Amino acid sequence: MRYGEVAHFSHPQHRLRLEQLDTPFRCDGCKEVGIGARYRCPIPACRAAVGDHDLHRQCALPLSPPPPPLRHPFYPRCAFHFLARAPGAPGTRYCNACGRDVAGFVYHCRSCGFDLHPCCATLPHVLDAGSASGRVAVRLYLHPKAEAACHRCGHRGRSWTYRSHCKSYSLHVACVMDLVVESWSCVGRNKSVVGVGVAGGGKSVYDGAVVAGSGGYRVPVIRGAAKSSHASREGGWSSYWGMRKGKVKQCCEIAGFAGQVVISAVLGDPTALIAGVIGSLIAR
Repeated sequence: MRYGEVAHFSHPQHRLRLEQLDTPFRCDGCKEVGIGARYRCPIPACRAAVGDHDLHRQCALPLSPPPPPLRHPFYPRCAFHFLARAPGAPGTRYCNACGRDVAGFVYHCRSCGFDLHPCCATLPHVLDAGSASGRVAVRLYLHPKAEAACHRCGHRGRSWTYRSHCKSYSLHVACVMDLVVESWSCVGRNKSVVGVGVAGGGKSVYDGAVVAGSGGYRVPVIRGAAKSSHASREGGWSSYWGMRKGKVKQCCEIAGFAGQVVISAVLGDPTALIAGVIGSLIAR
């Protein structure tokens, strides 16, 4: 087997090859959206017949022999086992990190009943958000509970949270998932047409932005990521924590860079390259 290839039970016909693409996809394992690196069937005839078969890197794990149980610091007593589907009836399980339904591959703790999407289970515990100058604007830490208001929704509860040490920047993983799902609900719903781009002469299935280096594929913009609950508070920019307009604007610009990094992490590829792609897709 070549480096960068896996034989996977979800697609026994062919080996899947690791590819780096800047277009979104719907994972055929966990059924969630992703972007960036993915394992994909490289056989054109297969893709033409049944559509793309894509897996997050986090989902490209075998069932036999089973991988060792995953241990997570937020649940020190739990042993999470990788399963092709969660136990119980469809629609009855949800991810304890982001709150979304579990519809496919999952990490499940048999003793506690907790579930984690593969991408949520492997979220980085520290993220560095860079500014336009290339410097680290803010360092974000993953927390199981929110102790500061989310920069997007303005509330504390809901889910795991990325938060800066100073608590000025905080984003719920659930809020990030919500805005991505709302904006990219069409991605991968019809595997036979997703990926058809304008450059190839076909009809574009998306009404969005053209990603550089993607061969002309249009990607839906992410709507709502640039909105902040802070800017909408009574009194506008100048009233936010008593700051001046310029200071608050800078604060929200940094929060925007933080949002790009968190979105890329939640989608399974927390790299600066993909964070930059996400930034180009955010509707201003």
